[in-house]
Amino acid sequence: MSGGPTIRLQPHEVAFLRGGSRAAVTVAVVALHLRGEVRVWRPGTVRTSGVAAGAGALPRLTKAVHSALYRPAGMRELLDRRGVSEALGELRGNLVAAGLLRRVPPRRTRAARVLLKSLRVELPLPSGQEGVSSDDVLLAVALYGDRALGSLVARFAGAAGCQRPR
Repeated sequence: MSGGPTIRLQPHEVAFLRGGSRAAVTVAVVALHLRGEVRVWRPGTVRTSGVAAGAGALPRLTKAVHSALYRPAGMRELLDRRGVSEALGELRGNLVAAGLLRRVPPRRTRAARVLLKSLRVELPLPSGQEGVSSDDVLLAVALYGDRALGSLVARFAGAAGCQRPR
């Protein structure tokens, strides 16, 4: 993925710009799933499968989600857990400081809309996971939401409750 916009964001930041807090947390959960660090507990809930390997390299939101999943949780409950909500507040503040979100009213700036459009051109939605790196899976989920979840990590996303109900 080269030759794109000069601003480079992590997948959870892209997801926040596209779909808000739930989208960012979904990317963090999928990232942990791809690393083998979370599993479906009961339908619609996930929990950690052990200690985070190499947790120091994880973004703060992903670390917060991992820590919050010591007890099983669904997506709605996970959003309300203290560490996750604090990490989301920090993420929102960073995006405001970068000029990608307006504080009041809370919405994307023109720069964010241009960035998302450029990223979608640069990375079209893959039709399946074959030959797609974990990083590109995360970026696709960040950019395309439920459509990417359904084509790239369908079994996990459905069982974990990551997709929005229709």
